[in-house]
Amino acid sequence: MPESNAPTMLPRAVIVVPCYNEAARLPVKEIEAFIDEHPEYAWCFVDDGSTDATREVLEALCATFPKRARVFVMPQNGGKAEAVRAGILDALDTWQAPWVGYWDADLATPLGEIPRFERYLEAHPALRLLCGSRWLHMGARIERHFWRHYLGRIFATLASTVLGLPIYDTQCGAKLIEAELAREIFGEPFHTHWIFDVEMLARVIQRLGRAEAREVIGEIPLEAWIDRGGSKVRPHHSFRVPIDLWRIHRRYFT
Repeated sequence: MPESNAPTMLPRAVIVVPCYNEAARLPVKEIEAFIDEHPEYAWCFVDDGSTDATREVLEALCATFPKRARVFVMPQNGGKAEAVRAGILDALDTWQAPWVGYWDADLATPLGEIPRFERYLEAHPALRLLCGSRWLHMGARIERHFWRHYLGRIFATLASTVLGLPIYDTQCGAKLIEAELAREIFGEPFHTHWIFDVEMLARVIQRLGRAEAREVIGEIPLEAWIDRGGSKVRPHHSFRVPIDLWRIHRRYFT
């Protein structure tokens, strides 16, 4: 059903969803159902210069919820880092929400985790940035290809070493960030592409110092994460990781 014209509450969080050529696999019905059931959140879907019908799909989706969902169109494909950055800045300018975050378009992290994130933040008021963590624990459904799991553990060790923080999973595409902090750390383009999440955390550490960063950055183990396939990340991208980590260390910590 289309959204009514009745006044709506200010959103408690805005979720940015970067999309590139997602017309065939975007779970539209699932997204629509969640938006309909949760009026406390607003949405910014970023069309990152798609060459398929992604823009049309997103515009049709957002037309159902004109007060709580919008499409931000990138002039050309800029990659996930720039799509997320542009979407977050647009979301901050559009809605006065205390939290903004980003979620992968394939919903590998189910949307039902968003209220869990919010409850976790309410229980831990010192946190200003909350990262989803694909930690396989009892009761969790974490499904990843074996090569992504092992490469991920190697990468996590390297990233934690560079950042100087014991972070288990920097690359999970589900995060919520305090609006004020987000405006600071997303103001400038990122210098890395595939591991911009690490660079984002490095910016927090650079601004606040490691001691304070330890207090304001948190991780929440996901109850579910399902590898949907079709990822733009490939095994050969791992060869760029040492170079990009070195660039992050040199830029932010030397």
